Amino acid sequence: VNLGFAIQIVGFMAIIYFMLFRPQMKERKRHEEMLSSVKKGDDIVTAGGIIGKIVHAEETQLTVRTGETTRVTVDRSRIAAVLDHKGNAQEE
Repeated sequence: VNLGFAIQIVGFMAIIYFMLFRPQMKERKRHEEMLSSVKKGDDIVTAGGIIGKIVHAEETQLTVRTGETTRVTVDRSRIAAVLDHKGNAQEE
């Protein structure tokens, strides 16, 4: 195999890694850190668009109050964002 061709293949693989896989891994890590830090009292939005306040937290499930008397149980991994006091997604 031509050495120049091998160098091009390695370079192409490095470009794909740094443009596609690395940012995806960073985002996954940021999301996992956000999920592990949510706690009772946090305002959240789920991947399905439900907005509410966490009233009970377990290892894999959260109970979220969405209205005065409405509570739903959601899977922790489906939390899309933690909201600040203004209702905006918090920046990490």
